Amino acid sequence: MNFRLIKALRIISCLIPAALAGATATAAEAECSGCLCPGNPCRLCPLPPSSKNASAMQDESDVCRKIREKVPPVSANTDPDEHYASLDKSIMECVRNGGDVVMNSRRNKEFPSKHYCKSYLAPGASSAPANSSRTKK
Repeated sequence: MNFRLIKALRIISCLIPAALAGATATAAEAECSGCLCPGNPCRLCPLPPSSKNASAMQDESDVCRKIREKVPPVSANTDPDEHYASLDKSIMECVRNGGDVVMNSRRNKEFPSKHYCKSYLAPGASSAPANSSRTKK
């Protein structure tokens, strides 16, 4: 009888740490931090712009608006060469206008794109001086 009790205690002693580790992992997954959280806290815009969200968001940043003005939207039927050319151009516009490119490795319904632009500038602020040597004319 003592041998069975010892076996049971060994099994229980292994299961308790496993259960605690699982509980902490679940709690960490439930909390979201960063820009790719529900509700789009950083006001990200997809790169390249898609024809699905051709209508502007209410609180769209100036960087996202400028990207949509300069880069034509793509759809699921767009040729891969055109898609990657549009992606390159939209990334350049994002960086040129003071944004940062965010990679999305975990796609979901709210964030289906692989690349997003995050604006760091205040609304209405220009990213480069008028006589900057890095600006193309």
